[in-house]
Amino acid sequence: MRVDKRLSLNRVLWGIIIILVVIGWVFSSAVARNEQTPRGGTLKMVYNEPPHLNPALITGPPTGLPALQIFAGLLQFDENYQPRPYLAKKWEISPDGCRYTFHLEKGATFHDGKPITSADVAFSLEMIRKNHPFGELTFGPVTEVETPDSHTVVFKLRHPSPVTFAATHPWLLPILPKHIYGGGEIRMHPANVKPMVGSGPFKFVEWKKGRYIILDRNECFFRKGRPYLDRIIIEFIPDPTARSIALETGATHMAPLGYFPFLDGLRLGEMPHLVMITKGLEGLGSRWVYELNLRKPPLDNLKVRKAIAHCFDWNLEIGLWHGFAKAAHAPLRYTSPFFNPHVQKYEYSLEKADQLLEAAGYKRKADGTRFDLRIDFWPGMSAGPESLKEQLKKVGIRATLRSPADYASWIAKIANWDFEMNSTGYFDFMDPTIGMDRRFTSKNIKKIPWTNTMGYRNPEVDRLCDEARKELDFEKRKKLYFRVQEILADELPVIYTADIEMYTLSSREFGGIPIDIWGMLNPLDGVFWRKGRLGTGSSLP
Repeated sequence: MRVDKRLSLNRVLWGIIIILVVIGWVFSSAVARNEQTPRGGTLKMVYNEPPHLNPALITGPPTGLPALQIFAGLLQFDENYQPRPYLAKKWEISPDGCRYTFHLEKGATFHDGKPITSADVAFSLEMIRKNHPFGELTFGPVTEVETPDSHTVVFKLRHPSPVTFAATHPWLLPILPKHIYGGGEIRMHPANVKPMVGSGPFKFVEWKKGRYIILDRNECFFRKGRPYLDRIIIEFIPDPTARSIALETGATHMAPLGYFPFLDGLRLGEMPHLVMITKGLEGLGSRWVYELNLRKPPLDNLKVRKAIAHCFDWNLEIGLWHGFAKAAHAPLRYTSPFFNPHVQKYEYSLEKADQLLEAAGYKRKADGTRFDLRIDFWPGMSAGPESLKEQLKKVGIRATLRSPADYASWIAKIANWDFEMNSTGYFDFMDPTIGMDRRFTSKNIKKIPWTNTMGYRNPEVDRLCDEARKELDFEKRKKLYFRVQEILADELPVIYTADIEMYTLSSREFGGIPIDIWGMLNPLDGVFWRKGRLGTGSSLP
């Protein structure tokens, strides 16, 4: 017996030694990587100016790009949609999917030195649920947030909700300091435009309206050794020629998220000092569509909607994107794990369109027309609607394009249901609960852009989406969303034309640019300047 005990003890000791060796190797490898990654430098990028810097209130990329440097989140997601640690170093999900437990990094602090705690996570979730356009979709199922200690936070759900876990990325759940935002109405809070206290890899320094935002390295970031850059400057250059020259000459180093028109992007991407990065952002799910207001005759007639779908010359439509798009037919983007490639497709056929219009009872008049149709379009994006107008004319539909005075007035018309057909871009996002529920369920018929402004109602779609929202089994959930896509492709509240490929133009002097499903809509703590210094210290380009 004594021999057995000694053997058992030896096994335990050897096990501990092996574990310590592995931990030491991992730590030393991480330190070596940090020492070998160049440090210092300033990254300048050109992009759109945001309305504010609080991602708890809005999802727009202009806000997200700088705000994701200022505010951390619980998790990140890799190119396969799999979770990776961020502020949460580990987590558990209960077998019934109704309890998420996150363990926060100990020693993580806000920019003012105060610790980031579970209470801040609970506060942030509640602010987002109340104020964010997706707040109810993503965090509505959470009935309670428990904080058993300062570094443990537990989400208790009334039912399983895969989208809630997916929404723990910092773009959808930024961790705000409760001691800053807890006082007063968050929508009017002065920290929205001057967030001096954040939780992310960079600190807010200055926002010069109409010119730039400056962010500096957070020396106390909880990811040791990061970020590698000293500074990020996001510049706003309204003149198209001036911003092209800035990238051509190296005065600015990066243009993220498809900022330049596609032809300009292709030209710039061929310059020897620049690289075009097209991988990443699958979680964003960028698409181009035509929304049909089903309250307006003759668009309330399914045969008419199908006839219009047959009028799209798909080769021409995709050609307008200069190689940065694929033909879209399904209600989910082709990169989504839930994409159904077998939905009904509408080939370009004016003959079929004519037959459907006749069957719908819309005969040609003496002047050869059947009815009038008004098409609204995203400001500056008239090429597609102009092309469609010519095709519709061939089958007797007299289309008129209503050119928007500006972006704000166009949004106001769509939000108030003052449209017949509307050409627009939008994002699916990483989970169908956001991509489909907000667009097609009857509960989401709202006077808010990019909701169910079409007025589409189908109890079966409502039921399937409700069931899929709670389903944990991936294959069962996929089957439910396959069926939803089949129904939508048949009933056509929206006609899909293109899945857009986003891109980032970057100077070759910079590495570590994220290419996971959120791409540049991530913390940029891993981005480095190749001419920086190894180990500690900094340089400025």
